[in-house]
Amino acid sequence: MSVELVEVVRSGFRECVHRGSLVALAPDGTPLFALGEVHTPIYPRSTNKPLQAVTMLRHGFEPASDAELAIACASHDGEPEHIVLVEQLLHRHGLDESALRCPPELPGNETARAAVVAAGGPPRAIAMNCSGNHAALLATCVVNGWPLDSYLDPTHPLQQTIVDAVSGVDGDTDTELGIDGCGLPIVPLPLAALARAYTTLVTAAPGSPERAVADAIRAHPRLVSGTGRDDARLMPAVPGLLCKTGADGVHAGALPDGTAFALKIDDGHERARLPLTAALLHRLGVTWTEDRAALASQPVFGGGARVGTVRAVPDVFQSAESPDSTSSHPL
Repeated sequence: MSVELVEVVRSGFRECVHRGSLVALAPDGTPLFALGEVHTPIYPRSTNKPLQAVTMLRHGFEPASDAELAIACASHDGEPEHIVLVEQLLHRHGLDESALRCPPELPGNETARAAVVAAGGPPRAIAMNCSGNHAALLATCVVNGWPLDSYLDPTHPLQQTIVDAVSGVDGDTDTELGIDGCGLPIVPLPLAALARAYTTLVTAAPGSPERAVADAIRAHPRLVSGTGRDDARLMPAVPGLLCKTGADGVHAGALPDGTAFALKIDDGHERARLPLTAALLHRLGVTWTEDRAALASQPVFGGGARVGTVRAVPDVFQSAESPDSTSSHPL
C-alpha cells in the first residue's frame, strides 16, 4: 500500500497529507530504497516522453537542434518560445497547426494565457502542453511515409513501435493501454521500471539516441516545462540532473552517474512533487545548499504572508525498504 510522503503544515498544524509511492535505484539497478507500491503499474504520463523521443530518433526523426529535441519531450507552458519552436518543427516538415490532434487549450503560463485572452485569442492545439511531442510524432510520420491523420491510433505503425519500446522497459509487451490527456496511447509501467529507463538515458554512450534525449532535456529545462515549473527549477539547481514531470503527481529522473528515481502521488496533487523530489535528491547524496533546501520547503500562505510549508514527511526515507518487498513500513 502507499505511504504518507508529503505533509502540508499551516501555522504549526498538520493540515493535509499526500500519500504515494517512490523508488530509488543505484546506477547498476540495485534497489537503494522504496516506499509503497513500486512494482504495481501506473500511468507514467509525460515521464514517458523521453522514451517516445528515443523511439522517434531511431525511426528517422532528425531534430534541427537540441532545442527542437527538447520541445519534442516537453510538457510546455505555451510560452512564446515554446510556440515558435513547435511551429518551426511543423513547418520544416511541410505541416501546420491543423495537423495536430491534441486538444486545443490556452497556454498554461499565466502571462502567456493573459496575453492570449486580452487579444481575444481562442484555445489552440499548438498551445496545448504536449504539442511539441505531437509535432515530433508527425515529423517522424512524414519521414517514414506513415499516415498523418491517424497518428493517435494505437494501431498506427509509429504508435506500435513506441508501445513496443516502452513496454519493453518492463519486459511486458502484452499490456492494456490507456489514453493520455493529449489523446496518445499510454503504456502503464511500474515505478521501478520507469526509474531504470531513466538510468539508461543518462548512462548511454554519447551520440546514442538515449544520450541525445537526456542531453537535450538537461540543456533546455525551461523548454521542456516552463518558467517557474518543477523541472525548470530542479535541473539548474542540480547540475547534470535529468528529470521529467508527468501529470497527476508523477516524476522521474536520474543523476549523472545513473542513480535514478521515480515517484507517484496518489491524489495527483502537483504541489507535493517538488518538495518531495528535492528531499529525495538530498537523500541520494545531493549537497544540501540553501537554494536546494528552499525547493524542499514550498510556502503555504495566509493573508499574503508565509504561514507554513509543504514538505516531505520528516524522516520519511528512514522507513524505506528494498523494492523487492511487497509491503512497506508504516510511517
